[in-house]
Amino acid sequence: MKPAKKSSAPMIRLKCLNQALIDRFLDVFWSERGVSRNTLTSYERDLRLLCCWLDERKIPLGEASRGDLLEYLAIRVREGAKPATTARLLSSLRRFYRWQVRENLRKDDPSAQIEAPKQGRKLPGTLAEEEVDALLQVPDTDSPLGLRDRAMLELLYATGLRVSELVGIRLGELSMSNGVIRITGKGNKERLVPMGEMALDWLQIYLRDARPLLVSGKPLDESVFVTARGTGMTRQMFWVLIQRYALDAGIVRHISPHTLRHAFATHLLNHGADLRVVQMLLGHSDLSTTQIYTHVAQARLQDLHRQHHPRG
Repeated sequence: MKPAKKSSAPMIRLKCLNQALIDRFLDVFWSERGVSRNTLTSYERDLRLLCCWLDERKIPLGEASRGDLLEYLAIRVREGAKPATTARLLSSLRRFYRWQVRENLRKDDPSAQIEAPKQGRKLPGTLAEEEVDALLQVPDTDSPLGLRDRAMLELLYATGLRVSELVGIRLGELSMSNGVIRITGKGNKERLVPMGEMALDWLQIYLRDARPLLVSGKPLDESVFVTARGTGMTRQMFWVLIQRYALDAGIVRHISPHTLRHAFATHLLNHGADLRVVQMLLGHSDLSTTQIYTHVAQARLQDLHRQHHPRG
């Protein structure tokens, strides 16, 4: 199986002399880590752009020095790359050159002594509970597509799924009687996620009244959420939909499907949920990733204190 080539080639058209080496690395990386298509695409893009830059200097990708990598990173920063982007790029390079050393393709790792840029910890954007309520009310549930969108929004807010997980749900992964979904998240790790009564109700209505109309007479698709053409919903399409609904709900700032994931976690903590439970529901492998939401919840509590306490 060659998932790396298939997943990313349509997006990256630059010619690179060492593409075969990149493909070999990506195949090993995919087989060992079980990473997503998006992750593979990011790694190939990073490596191919570096490879093309090195090609212009007659330097093979596998023979780049620490100085070459530092010069390339400096150029990217001058071109406007943010610290998070630079850190992700450096992570791609480190994985590639560590693999080279491990495979005895070279003796040294030129990325080993390069420090990642320091990043401030950015608090995730979220929504107030009243804003979420307004957003959920917007879709026209008298139409099949509106019913689909209401079910998707309800499920996203009730479960905190990543948008890729939401659009990737298959019919066989639903357990309506138990009210849970079997989700395969990052690193091919499976978890059972409870849906909650409201989301379950809307999902049942959608599956009963809307989905059969959307897939009628079309090729069979096991995706739970489908388009008017009967094919699976995409991340990009749902991103456009949620922005449109946000504007209709009077939410003027930028939001994305991930904003509802943040709202899910923040509202759970605001209402007393245990941090480790939230970690499990979100599918975070490391508790420190979940702990950022405690800052959001704490900020909300401080606002409430200032508004309502007589000496706030």
